[in-house]
Amino acid sequence: MADTTTTKAPARTVSAEVTTGALATGQGTTTIADTVVQKIAGLATREVPGVYALGGGAARAFSAIRERIPGATASVGQGVSVEVGEKQAAVDLQIVVEYGVAIADVARSIRRNVITGVEQMTALEVVEVNISVADLHLPGEGDDQTPDPARVQ
Repeated sequence: MADTTTTKAPARTVSAEVTTGALATGQGTTTIADTVVQKIAGLATREVPGVYALGGGAARAFSAIRERIPGATASVGQGVSVEVGEKQAAVDLQIVVEYGVAIADVARSIRRNVITGVEQMTALEVVEVNISVADLHLPGEGDDQTPDPARVQ
């Protein structure tokens, strides 16, 4: 009788306990902080057409208040959380999309842009990019406010 057992490939995991990525060579170690990966992912997401803003309602409200404070800057990490291991990273995004865009296409573009940006800038392997669509921006809705101020057009 033939052996019918199958072996699964080992799952890719990112340790939540490791807070920075380290690239070690014979000439030294480069450490990449979580906030660096978070900012890269946030900026890469904002570059995608159809993304109105990052973060849920509460995060965007807090950001709007912060913008009114003189000297305060917009958070490019808003709506972005990351887990960074020694060689891998995982990214979670919460976004607001513009009405009329194909959400699946926007999500594909975001994944491609985030993975490319993070991997090229940090040499970390991005194992997953999870996207949560928190809201839909309707034309005329809050247009007296500017979209996400950190958004790259």
